[in-house]
Amino acid sequence: MAEKCESDKVSSSSPNLICPLCLDIFVEATILHSCGHTFCRRCLNKYDLTHQDLDHMVCPLCREITKLSANRVDDLRLNVSINGCVDDYHAKCGGMNAVLEMCQKCTPCKSLKDAVSFCRTCNYYMCDECLHCHQHLTVVFEGHEIVSMDDVIEGKVSIGHLFEKCSIHKPENKDMFCEDCKVHVCHKCVLVDHQNHKIKNQVNFEQELRRKVTGLAQRCADKKAELEKNIQNIEIQRHEVHTAVQTLLDDVRQAYSIKAKELEENLRNLTDQIHALQNSFDDDLDVLKLKDRQRIKSICSSITLVDNDRLGHLETDTLSAHTLLCEELDVMLKEVTDHTSAEAITKKAREKRFKPADDTRLDLGSISGSDPKMEVIQRVDLRGGMHGMARYSHSTVAIGYGWNAQGIDIIDSNGGKQRYSNISALNDINCYDLVLQRDGAFCVSTGNTEAHIYSPLGSRKATIHVRNSLSLRVNRSPSDEIIISKYRKEVYIYDPTGSTLKHTVQTKHNTNQASTTRTGLIVTSSCHFDPSVVTVYDRDGNAGESLQAPEDVYLYATVDEQDRVYVASVDMKNNNVVFRLYDLDGLNLKERVEFNALNMTSVWSWHLVSLSPDMLAFACWKKLIFIKVSL
Repeated sequence: MAEKCESDKVSSSSPNLICPLCLDIFVEATILHSCGHTFCRRCLNKYDLTHQDLDHMVCPLCREITKLSANRVDDLRLNVSINGCVDDYHAKCGGMNAVLEMCQKCTPCKSLKDAVSFCRTCNYYMCDECLHCHQHLTVVFEGHEIVSMDDVIEGKVSIGHLFEKCSIHKPENKDMFCEDCKVHVCHKCVLVDHQNHKIKNQVNFEQELRRKVTGLAQRCADKKAELEKNIQNIEIQRHEVHTAVQTLLDDVRQAYSIKAKELEENLRNLTDQIHALQNSFDDDLDVLKLKDRQRIKSICSSITLVDNDRLGHLETDTLSAHTLLCEELDVMLKEVTDHTSAEAITKKAREKRFKPADDTRLDLGSISGSDPKMEVIQRVDLRGGMHGMARYSHSTVAIGYGWNAQGIDIIDSNGGKQRYSNISALNDINCYDLVLQRDGAFCVSTGNTEAHIYSPLGSRKATIHVRNSLSLRVNRSPSDEIIISKYRKEVYIYDPTGSTLKHTVQTKHNTNQASTTRTGLIVTSSCHFDPSVVTVYDRDGNAGESLQAPEDVYLYATVDEQDRVYVASVDMKNNNVVFRLYDLDGLNLKERVEFNALNMTSVWSWHLVSLSPDMLAFACWKKLIFIKVSL
């Protein structure tokens, strides 16, 4: 009550010294220079705490923007005029709490005597004389509720709400609030100047405002608790993020370790090759050296026999023998000395060059000038008609059978065979082609229009439907996308689940088999179609220059782990096959090596698969061969 009385006195007898934010007398009144509105500095600091991300302050009253410097509110200037008035007020009242000690003056009369009572009905403070009149003029004041000022000061009773008097309509209380104009008014002001405005009773308005402030305070507390809980969750998530990043770092380090081991193995292989070359050249030079030493020994032996002091004492037969020895020695001396073979070996050694690997290959490179070799290391008879083949590991293949034999066999480079029984459903189907995904799932073509994906546990995960196909051929990319060709001028690329068709690549020729590189290029083979071609495409359908086979020669291609392309040329007339190794030059194929021809009985529908950088598998109707490649 005392504080309210002080505010009433301030607002009625002095310039407005009440801060709009805290509704108390200004403390360090600070002005917003953009609009001139004044607030306590501490109130502005509290208000600014919720807007630290802004370089300005929005006035709480008029929404004008005031730019802030680096020190924010501390650099705003004080309202010297208001602060002076506050100081004067405090000096007159004896300090901030003087109102609690001073006596209220009588309101009805002009005597300015100290009030001894308060009439709750009239809302007036009264001196002794006015109290006497109030008590004896019962006709006028009968029923008025009067309380003692001692009880008011001691807090025993409350005098209720005190209204400011209207400056225009002097006797009237400002007991109304206009929400449109944001001012306190009396009921006469409402009738004159505020018709059709939204008017509220001031007591009700203040109660609503208190409820609103209470609600806001509760919401602030709830929001604060929510934000503090969110901060705790952020720290929990930070820990999770650090764990995930550490896992990522561990994976990278593990991958580096694996690749480093591969490079170390590659280095050892290259070193062994170089040492083998040195030993080979040394052996060749030793052979030349041995031959010359043998000739020297023969010449020395012959001259010892021929150059004999007893030559004049020899008999006729012995002279004949000496004559023969002389002739033989003469022939040996006439033999041309080999002055070039050693230099030729030196030249051959000097021609050897180290060819660094390009940026797309994870190895150091190769030694050029080495004699590339291709050797059949295993021939395996198949139990039925082979329709599809896929890489199963670095030394094993999966063979799919159709028509007269069903299911899948796993065959290794040592000739070992076993039925694939992990997925029982595959034992009873015609398998026209197949490919093993990285997670152990099989994608199997079962005819002309469907390919099924089976999980490692045997359940069917998805079915891919393709129209207008002669026979579906399947493969996968290094990222496990499913590649489908169908003896038409199209290649389809599905996501690893088989549920989404990502690309359809139009080709210039009918495509039987398709492989992909690590960079996403597609190497297509038309195989026994005429013309038989191998062409490289990108995902947009742009094509390089095709390799085209002569008549009755059919091309089969595969891509190895280093993005090198092997092409098998099957010659149906001469019953042989020639393998060539190509490097990719953009979308074109650049021949690196042509291997010696291998004799094979020509059969339609060959399949070529790269198992590792130095191992190929080549299969036809009922025959499978494993081929070792040495570069």
